[in-house]
Amino acid sequence: MGKAFSFRGLSSAFSLVVLCALALPAQSRDQLAPTLSSAHRAFSVFAPRGHSSVLDATGPRGIDSIPTFSGEFHANGIGPNGAAQHKWFYTIAGSHPENGGSAVIDAPVVPVSLDLLEYDGSIRVVNGQKLHYSVQPFLDGVIGSPIFQNTEYSSSDVPTQFGDAIQRAEFYNVMQSDWHTLLRPSVKTERTVAVARGSYFFALNQDGSCCAFVLLDMNVFSKLLFPASAHDASTPVGAAEHSGEITPQSISTFLFPNTYLYLNGNPNQCCVLGFHTYDFEPGDSSNGFREKRYVLNFASWISPGLFGSGFEDVTALSHEIVESLNDPFVGSDGVHGITPWWLSVNGNCQNDLEVGDVIEGLPDATVAIKSGGKTYHPQNAALLQWFEFQSPSTAVGGAYSYPDESVITSLSMPQRSKCK
Repeated sequence: MGKAFSFRGLSSAFSLVVLCALALPAQSRDQLAPTLSSAHRAFSVFAPRGHSSVLDATGPRGIDSIPTFSGEFHANGIGPNGAAQHKWFYTIAGSHPENGGSAVIDAPVVPVSLDLLEYDGSIRVVNGQKLHYSVQPFLDGVIGSPIFQNTEYSSSDVPTQFGDAIQRAEFYNVMQSDWHTLLRPSVKTERTVAVARGSYFFALNQDGSCCAFVLLDMNVFSKLLFPASAHDASTPVGAAEHSGEITPQSISTFLFPNTYLYLNGNPNQCCVLGFHTYDFEPGDSSNGFREKRYVLNFASWISPGLFGSGFEDVTALSHEIVESLNDPFVGSDGVHGITPWWLSVNGNCQNDLEVGDVIEGLPDATVAIKSGGKTYHPQNAALLQWFEFQSPSTAVGGAYSYPDESVITSLSMPQRSKCK
């Protein structure tokens, strides 16, 4: 599958988190001041993780996963092999828009808390307080957000969810009026990840409690999140799979509290706020030995003020959920979800259907939406027509972005491989 992950999104320079959040005198070097206002915010490409059965050697048996539909478009561009290409393919979650009806996909939310450990493996204590970071205070906010609750959008005659509104905007001129792709949320068993000292940095709240935020080494984090073998039930993903709380028919969220990732063992190469991917595991007789694909995302709740105004609450989760809908299998076959190379205003140069990456980091990246008496800040998304280099756009209102149609109003210039 290639590299396990790569950092992207305004990647020409990393913010110097340690310099922006220096440890104060008498504090340990891994304790930071409680601000990330100057930190670089981005998301990552994370290749599928998992394990294959020995039976796979005899040939493919199919895939057991969420409902999807496929399509194609035509545009001049450069393919992954560096040759000119005109035909492109996508696979999107849900049912075909021209057929109408609602596809309702289970969307389990697995809350994950953190235990930050001492060198001896015990839970670390700072100023008399244990470094246990609970995700529980943020759960109600996530479930009550526009990601899972209905609000009004121009792409739908009835109130609907954020992700569905974006899908309807993309297929507005070909869908049946009753076409929807809906998520059915449920909160699952809380899991706790124990993180060894030396692989994290942290900041305390003003009252000295844990925590304002935690920075984790991404290599360490991926090993803590995903199962080491098909039989491993010790990690959050493995435990949720083996308990049946997540299934191949669901889009699962592993929700963390203000937890951000850095690369290459260097906290200056921060902050990855989320990723979406799938975990693949061997099939068995109950599913015809088809490969089980668990579509999932890691996302963190973002407390107000950490990254500046408007970049908060479900910004990261909205980015990953919408990308999971548009590209659930992250282009892993090298065909579906691969697009002509594009260059976004934010500097991202990519060749995939990652609808959030086009807009991340822009001044107007998020949109304020009220739900349940609270204001949330999900991220706007680029629409399929932008990746198709389609002019004019056939999306709702001729848009290239949604819900805020003013964020992207023009196409990328045609690009050579890697925008060179």
